[in-house]
Parts: sequence; structure tokens; C-alpha cells
Amino acid sequence: MDITNRIASNAKRLREQKKLTLDAAANLTGVSRSMLAQIEKGEVNPTISVLWKIANGYKVSFTSLVEDQGEAVCVIRGNDMEPLKEDSGRYRNYPVFAFDERKLFETYRIVIDPNGTLSAQPHLKGAEEYITVFCGQVEIHVAEESFLLSKGDSIRFYADVPHGYRNPGTEPAELSMLIFYHN
Repeated sequence: MDITNRIASNAKRLREQKKLTLDAAANLTGVSRSMLAQIEKGEVNPTISVLWKIANGYKVSFTSLVEDQGEAVCVIRGNDMEPLKEDSGRYRNYPVFAFDERKLFETYRIVIDPNGTLSAQPHLKGAEEYITVFCGQVEIHVAEESFLLSKGDSIRFYADVPHGYRNPGTEPAELSMLIFYHN
């Protein structure tokens, strides 16, 4: 199943599990009723920002919208992953391991081209991000602070505040991101 259809299926399943109408879901998420309907029908490929709004509004993890659910063993090949894109494709998010309520985390591989950026919405209260840079440089903004990280550097921060990522370098930045959700 391609990512657009996976998102469509998961978005509809989650909304129905929460017994929400499209109007109620639009009020919770800040995403228009028509956009939610198009997402659930697989007619559009939503941006990362829109998916975060839905996840936060439904109080679910981001990956619950983008991953296959319930696999006992999951091997993910890099060449088989479809990225979610922002900033005209200069910021690519590859969902790796989906949120599992027994583990309370989800992981991603992020690739940011030079001058690529993403401004992220605050995640659920108490959510933490753990990031390690494997290639290039990335500037991470957390609330009013900025941190410049290079290959081999890591950062942990509470992600329930506005935050963002920017590649100020001349080569693509590659990083690993783990988001941990507290009970």
C-alpha cells in the first residue's frame, strides 16, 4: 500500500475510533473538513505539518497516521521507504518505526538539503525528541534557542513547544529522530 492510501486508511480509522464526525475532527485539528475528507479518500498527499495537526488534534502519534499497524516483525529497507516532504522536497521525513503503546516512541530518518527547513508544531505535552546527526549540519530551534549540530552530535529536548530544523550547510544533512511520549 502506498503512503497516501496508508494515511487515508489510518486517518479514517482513527477518526472513527474516536467517534468523530468530519466537522468535529476539523474543530479538533484545525484542518478543514474538506481537506480531512480528501485525505481519508486518498485524494491528496498531506504535508507533514497537516499530519502533525491531525495527530495532535486526535492525541495520537504521528506514525499512527503513516505506518502499517500491527506487524509482529518489521524489516524496513531504505530503498523501499517513501518520504513525507516539506519545503518543496528539501526536507524529507522517512517514518521508520511506528509508535507502539507498549514502547511509547516512534523513529524517523530525516534528510534535509542545503537551506531546507521545517517549522514543527508543538507535539503532545511532555513529548521529547532525541536527534543524532550522521552527516552534514543542522540548526535546531527549540522555543527561542538555537543549536548548531554537526556529524556525530546529538540533542534531546522537550518537543511540546514550537521547534524547527534548518540545514545551514552546503551538503545534505542526515539525522535520526526518536520521539518519546510520556504516559
